[in-house]
Amino acid sequence: MAGLLIDFVSPGSIVDELEVMAGDRLLTVNGRPLRDLIDYSYYTASEEELLLEIEKPNGELWELEVVRDEGESLGLTFPAPDPARCANNCIFCFVHQLPKGLRKPLYVKDEDYRLSFLNGNYVTLANLSRSAMNRITNQRLSPLYISVHATNPELRERLLGKSGIPPILEQLEKLAAARIVMHTQVVLCPGLNDGEELHRTVADLAALFPAVQSLAIVPLGLTEHRRKLPLLPPIEAGYARQFIAEWQPQSEALRKKLRQPFLFLADEFFLKAKRPFPPLKEYGDFPQLENGVGMVPLFMKEAAQVLRRATGGDKFYATVVTGVSSFPFVSDFLDKLGEKTGLDLVPYAVENRLFGATVTVSGLVSGNDILSALAEHEIGAALLVPDVMVKEGEGIFLDDVSLEELELRLGCPVILFDSTPSGCYRTLKSLQKRF
Repeated sequence: MAGLLIDFVSPGSIVDELEVMAGDRLLTVNGRPLRDLIDYSYYTASEEELLLEIEKPNGELWELEVVRDEGESLGLTFPAPDPARCANNCIFCFVHQLPKGLRKPLYVKDEDYRLSFLNGNYVTLANLSRSAMNRITNQRLSPLYISVHATNPELRERLLGKSGIPPILEQLEKLAAARIVMHTQVVLCPGLNDGEELHRTVADLAALFPAVQSLAIVPLGLTEHRRKLPLLPPIEAGYARQFIAEWQPQSEALRKKLRQPFLFLADEFFLKAKRPFPPLKEYGDFPQLENGVGMVPLFMKEAAQVLRRATGGDKFYATVVTGVSSFPFVSDFLDKLGEKTGLDLVPYAVENRLFGATVTVSGLVSGNDILSALAEHEIGAALLVPDVMVKEGEGIFLDDVSLEELELRLGCPVILFDSTPSGCYRTLKSLQKRF
């Protein structure tokens, strides 16, 4: 259907005063048809005088002339676009390793350059059409987040499980020529894209700096539900230690050469190896934070800041759940916070039974795993759950267990909190008044 369905109109906004309503459809801006949110943002970015063509639910067409101040929002909100489906068959794809019975959207593999631009989703560009590439360069869709994995064309085809794909370096060079900023990643598969192949990939991408602004190396994730898939070895403690020993000096050398941090190793390498993290300055402005790079060092820095300002209050006993990998530093923070505030805070590492014990991150803990873990546990006044464990805005775990169901089955209040030291402290302070 043509145009964009309007999901929400901000009260008191320009279009609200013109009687535009949710359920109307915006067809064109200054005569230009709209395909998606990107077109809307692009065509309304700098124009102060706009001609909007609106279609009402009854089919009636309105033309509205809008004059606004520079930077003033029109007040329109649209639903997120449906993602384009991924046509790759990556040998390490996490979706292929999911158990049955999860929410249907979790089984959808997206490969959409629009979501890379809008949300920071990683895309391979392996399925990018010529017209899509032209749109990216013409509309300056920057930055983009790109899964490279390997710059060796034959190896990359093997990793992506697809032949005949465009050479990634040619695509990146075209984007660089159009001044598109790129953040890249390599999902590391031992024995395949490490060793000399990784040296080649890192060198190729560093040669495209500053268009390629960063490169994160993240370990592949393996669940216990790999069936009829290529055999891939996990990244274990010994491998992680050797990898850090080889690549942390490479990261430092590139930082000195390029005069800013460029190559980043995911936190998981340091957690598995039980090695100290690099100094915070080596993470720059944390361009790969959402990719699991620098989350733990940033947590520890914020934890120290919270502990300096924490004060005492009414005492109560509460349990805080976390993933296995984050347990050591969460536990340390809660112990020290308890000393400062007088609270009795018990961290509990929830083993992942849904995906298997090799999956240790908090964001993949399920509701039923929490129920199993705490079945014989004295929870106290409340159970605190970090918000990364549930779907944003819905309070539902990966296995469709809701916070309300968790509360009912555990027989105690279940409180969601922002997954930061500050968020945890704010929630605990509010609970001191409640209990």
